[in-house]
Amino acid sequence: MQPIVPILMGSRADLTHAQAIGKALEHLGIAFKIHIASAHKTPAHLLQILTTYEADPRPKVYITIAGRSNALSGMVDAQVAAPVIACPPPPEAFGGADIFSSLRMPSGVAPAVVLEPTGAALLAAKILGLCDVGVRHQVKNLQKQALEQILADDKDC
Repeated sequence: MQPIVPILMGSRADLTHAQAIGKALEHLGIAFKIHIASAHKTPAHLLQILTTYEADPRPKVYITIAGRSNALSGMVDAQVAAPVIACPPPPEAFGGADIFSSLRMPSGVAPAVVLEPTGAALLAAKILGLCDVGVRHQVKNLQKQALEQILADDKDC
């Protein structure tokens, strides 16, 4: 059964960030679907999306994208059994202070936080690789390519 990564963003303003995650997942051969659902503005819509995915037996890791008051990541994590990775967009204001809403969650709510879109995709792949040999193989290939690039770069110095 092919794993899937639902990518949930709070608004269309986060689309570029979501597409960067999607591109990295695509490179790893992992299916994904991008959704817009705000924990603040459309909670019923968000819960409907989560209910649909939770009924789907495929292995999954959720990636959430929300800044400022990141209720999205906490709400998703509180509603699902699968891992959740919060990948907030770069802060536009507040000197980065809004990142704390992704880092500090209530007890019993524990999304991982990864700031780089490609890093969020890689963590999702490593988690899914625990139960999918094909994904694990893709992660190993990516690591091998990175190693080979470093060695080639070192040789050129």
